[in-house]
Amino acid sequence: MPARPFPDTLADATLQLIAAVGAALAHRGDVEERRLFGCWAFFVDGKLCIGVKEGELLVRLPPERHGEFQEMQGTRELSPSGGMQGYFWVEPNGYATRAQWTFWLDEALAYNPRAKASPRRRRGPAPAPVPSPARAGRHSIFEADD
Repeated sequence: MPARPFPDTLADATLQLIAAVGAALAHRGDVEERRLFGCWAFFVDGKLCIGVKEGELLVRLPPERHGEFQEMQGTRELSPSGGMQGYFWVEPNGYATRAQWTFWLDEALAYNPRAKASPRRRRGPAPAPVPSPARAGRHSIFEADD
């Protein structure tokens, strides 16, 4: 199945999640956003840190803690064959509360300085920023706060 086009056909919930990740990383000066593997990816210091695809978060975490994250509610491995240690999809029920949201962001950002950078391949002009009315104002993606 071909990757979904960006940003025209993204669901509002996905745009809100992209906006929420962008807002959470806005204080940093080393964040770049771009498409990667059919998701909207956030690179911190040139390294994949967090991505968004259809309401799920892609988080890059310490490979040595893979088994620990694998057992957590609302997560699944990026590659069930085990080829991508430390990469996980977090389903909406895994980041529904502010505490869960903060946990995943903090874990991904804490690992980022140790993560290896991949060289960027140039494929043409950078994609346009994802339009979202949610970026303009405050909103919450959480079902309930702790």
